[in-house]
Amino acid sequence: MKTPEQPVVSDSERDSAATGVSKSPIELFKARHWARYAAPMAECERRLALATAEPGGKIGEACSLTLEAGGKRLRPLLVFLAAQFGETIGEDLYSAAAAVELVHMATLVHDDILDGAELRRGRPTLAAKYGSLMSMAAGDYLFSSAFGILTGARSTRAISMLSRASLDLSLGELAQRQQTGDFSLTTAGYMERCRLKTSSLFSVACMMGALLSGCSQETVKAMEEFGLRLGLAFQIADDILDFSGEFAELGKRVGADLRDGTVTLPLLIALARDATLIERLGGELTDSGIDSICRKVQATGALDEAVRQAREQVSRAIEALEVASSELDIAPLALVAEMAADRKK
Repeated sequence: MKTPEQPVVSDSERDSAATGVSKSPIELFKARHWARYAAPMAECERRLALATAEPGGKIGEACSLTLEAGGKRLRPLLVFLAAQFGETIGEDLYSAAAAVELVHMATLVHDDILDGAELRRGRPTLAAKYGSLMSMAAGDYLFSSAFGILTGARSTRAISMLSRASLDLSLGELAQRQQTGDFSLTTAGYMERCRLKTSSLFSVACMMGALLSGCSQETVKAMEEFGLRLGLAFQIADDILDFSGEFAELGKRVGADLRDGTVTLPLLIALARDATLIERLGGELTDSGIDSICRKVQATGALDEAVRQAREQVSRAIEALEVASSELDIAPLALVAEMAADRKK
């Protein structure tokens, strides 16, 4: 089997050295790799549209609106990126890609109910539009549909992997609820919550792509580690944006985590550097109070330190890819890892 030539340095570093022009990881990914995956991603989107519309009525409408709200579709893309080099994307990989995205969509619907969120990606949440009962039914359908679709992969191991990841998602959500307003949370506790709530689905997407395309156990294990590190970087970057982003970019209000008492890495770093911050936390927070806390967090340099830690996770993700370099085209995967710490929304 033909093995792709592997980069010694990252694609973005190589591009900058060759041209003197710095391009973002997403620009490089689109220019170098997107053409190969555009058609499979379009087919995955078609299958997701069929699945969400299938129940009809209000449930089908609610599920379809969740899909139409858009999203990065990063998890199904990871399934395709983690497929063995030279392998044709067939029914098993399409089933896995659609299944992992449906589970992700279900978790977003349920999270919005639990958080009482009114907006997601700039649109009203299902809970705001249809009420919590209808939204819960829609989320349950999306979750159940995922496993029905995954049977198309004809792999009990893939089903077991997604089941484990789904359990981890639930445990991560429980951990987040238990940690609400706990400003004594350790960094290790935060990372474990992120592993459960975010990394688990990234890892299973990567693992299923490798498994279902016939990769070795060593590569499947490497992709589990890659997904873990990618997920941690992605979540840290997301938590940074909650202190520094804009509504037009995020589609939600800045300071959402502060409002619902979710303790994140930037806040933990800031609290360690400025003990007076604790006096402003807890209880009902006004918009001006949120703005003031965000400014104080930024003033401690906590966001820069969180960025550094996100990039450290990216480096570890890219290191994990070396084990898989004989079976996978690791160049686009490395760019996806770099994109995780380069997020603007």
